[in-house]
Amino acid sequence: MKRWVVLVHGGAGEINNLTPERERNCRQWLRKAVEEAASVLSVGGRSLDAVVAAVRILEDSGAFNAGRGSVRNRDGLVEMDAAVMDGASRCAGAVAAVSSLRNPVLAARLVAERSPHVLLVADGAEAFAFAHGADHVSPEYFCTPPFSNAEDTIGAVALDIYGNLAAATSTGGMARKLPGRVGDSPLIGAGTYADNRSCAVSTTGIGEYFIRTVAAYSVHARLLWAQLSLEQAARNVLEEVSSLGGSGGLIAVDAEGNSVALCTSPAMYRAIGTSDGHILTAIFRDEPWRAD
Repeated sequence: MKRWVVLVHGGAGEINNLTPERERNCRQWLRKAVEEAASVLSVGGRSLDAVVAAVRILEDSGAFNAGRGSVRNRDGLVEMDAAVMDGASRCAGAVAAVSSLRNPVLAARLVAERSPHVLLVADGAEAFAFAHGADHVSPEYFCTPPFSNAEDTIGAVALDIYGNLAAATSTGGMARKLPGRVGDSPLIGAGTYADNRSCAVSTTGIGEYFIRTVAAYSVHARLLWAQLSLEQAARNVLEEVSSLGGSGGLIAVDAEGNSVALCTSPAMYRAIGTSDGHILTAIFRDEPWRAD
């Protein structure tokens, strides 16, 4: 059987007050997300199903800035973004500035598969998702305090046994952002991209810089046309983000099963699972993968 691989991230940024309890909790959720994706991939499931399953776990966890754990905007309200992309067809879907969807990643997939569009926003995105069976939640569902400083994003990339790549990204955005602000996560090519010819990418960090560098697509372009390795391409893109004053990280997997998880910020919550049965996690920038 051909090999498969999945990576997830729980956001990149500063690590403030990371207690041993929170570290254990985050590693456990990252591992659980990889296990969920692995349960799909190990039985011949599609990479798109795997990344959506992983991101859904992290959205529901409340441990990261996405889904239930989303931060609040300047007015104290939650506005979430998400995107998915299938590398086989380059079919993509995204939602932005949604406030009452339990799982924005599922809504993004609905946009990809049930509409002729790629991106729907705000009330229109919610109406579409609810019409297609998405779960509604009240403001009380979200577990973050009004002025949480979390800046994380969550995401997943995967290669299945058929050689198909996929990516998914979800976020609550920037804490205390202006109402209506949309970051890179739901923008195809900026925060999320997948193409079977090259790689699947999910980014995290200060979104404005990843938009300006079209970061996820730029990794793809360096692989496909500049013939760089996945690691070289990812490092080059993060260097470009840094040159503009931004910081963050990304996870990526290429069509050969090579993978990277890199960041320029002090830390990026991340985990990897492969067809050899190993699940490994890491948090700090230079921390090697470890089994928990």
